[in-house]
Amino acid sequence: MPWEHPTVVVEHRLQVPLAHPGLGYRVPGSLHDAAPTISIFAREYVRVGNEDKPRLVFFQGGPGFAGARQETDSGWIARVLEDYRLVMLDERGTGLSSAIDAARLAELGTPAEQADYLACFRQDSIVADAEALRRTLQGEEPWAALGQSFGGFCVTTYLSQAPQGLSKAMITAGLPSTRRHPDDVYRLTYAQTEARNAEFFARYPADEETCWAIVEHLADAAAAGSPELLPTGEALSARRFRMLGINLGRSYGLESLHYLLENPFVERRGGKRLSSRFLHAVGAELSYGPNPLYWALHESIYQQRGIVPAWSADRVRGQFPQFRQPAPSADAERAQRAEGYGFRFTGEHIFPWQGEEDPALTPLAQAVDILAHRDDLPNLHDREVLAHNTVPAVAWIYRPDMFVPVEICMETAAEIAGMRTLISDDWHHDALRTHGVTVIDALFAELA
Repeated sequence: MPWEHPTVVVEHRLQVPLAHPGLGYRVPGSLHDAAPTISIFAREYVRVGNEDKPRLVFFQGGPGFAGARQETDSGWIARVLEDYRLVMLDERGTGLSSAIDAARLAELGTPAEQADYLACFRQDSIVADAEALRRTLQGEEPWAALGQSFGGFCVTTYLSQAPQGLSKAMITAGLPSTRRHPDDVYRLTYAQTEARNAEFFARYPADEETCWAIVEHLADAAAAGSPELLPTGEALSARRFRMLGINLGRSYGLESLHYLLENPFVERRGGKRLSSRFLHAVGAELSYGPNPLYWALHESIYQQRGIVPAWSADRVRGQFPQFRQPAPSADAERAQRAEGYGFRFTGEHIFPWQGEEDPALTPLAQAVDILAHRDDLPNLHDREVLAHNTVPAVAWIYRPDMFVPVEICMETAAEIAGMRTLISDDWHHDALRTHGVTVIDALFAELA
């Protein structure tokens, strides 16, 4: 579908410090530059005739995902463009904003120096970038902000760090805890993931047998020296297969996961194997090649001074017997099945062993492990500033959200003075995509 309304697209680029002054980050010594800079990119969408509308900056979910590359002005974007000029930011480390991958990190020397570099890509630095862009575009005039998921984490930090830059703050599915250890967050996400697993297998009961057959086959094939290989060359393990459960957190994720599991096996001369179609589909779901920062920074977005994740999701997993990861053998899988908990996919959880199994992540693994154990990263929120907030603010909260727990969202909303909440009992984490116009209409009406 083409753009329905004539729209002008303007590209913005600027250089900003890698380590913004005042945030407290270290510059990796291997850069041989006391004040290194990176490039920040944003696309501004302006509907013809709306050139005098105020600006709204959008923070993408993630971490590690670039701003959307729009091919049409449908959905929530069309609604935003009625009232605003939309600034779609590529958050640092993504898209055209000095994107990070294994090759870039390899240029930075030791894993410790690489960890210092990665630490500079959290939400406080993203907010400082946005402020630099705002001042470049419009001086001291504040702009509105909208953040989805991790983008909401960025907007919360914005309210804490630079509220003078905001005229309005809007959040969908993304109020972070300002004080809790990520262990608390992951206990809640595992509980919600359990509920969504139960819903999935109640809707598609035959898929549970399929899943057990797949993990037992993967273990048998590996033990026989003929592992199932993904298109990127590595063996598919049973523990990595379970990570397909991230689909369960999406509005239509039950259906997409069910269709992915259709007819996974084929008969070859050597016996039963997974089909190439299935392996390609699974590989596309599980590879972090396009977005390595999602893994590298996923738990660091909760990390603050004295709060050390140390692979929180992996540790907390052990507190839930139904999510316990069996040893890599078919017998262990059968023993797990015999315990009667049922097959369980994990959700939005990252694990240290992904650095061993995903070739896109292996070069980052040492640096990410160092970062995961740092206890000196700067605080991401000033709770005193939030308690005296004067920026008009509103957040959509979804009770079934599998990724950002409703309990955390409600707790944080109560900590931000004047924060209004809109609550859905039915929508999931991606409601901005699936119910975009309704979501935006309600946000705008609440702050009108």
